[in-house]
Amino acid sequence: MGIVKIADALHEELRRSSVVMCRSINAQAEFWMKVGMLAEANPGLSFTEIMAEQRKLADVKAPEIYAA
Repeated sequence: MGIVKIADALHEELRRSSVVMCRSINAQAEFWMKVGMLAEANPGLSFTEIMAEQRKLADVKAPEIYAA
């Protein structure tokens, strides 16, 4: 584990986003870094596709929304 220096404005965005997503500031930063790394490694995939693949790898079954 180490310390990463980031700009104050980015830290503020992390803080606000972490509240919305119910994550700690560190967990939000880790999420953004992981998704960014996956996006760079898989430039043809959308965010939605990246997240679907991560859920599949974790054996998470997201509920489907059915229109009435």
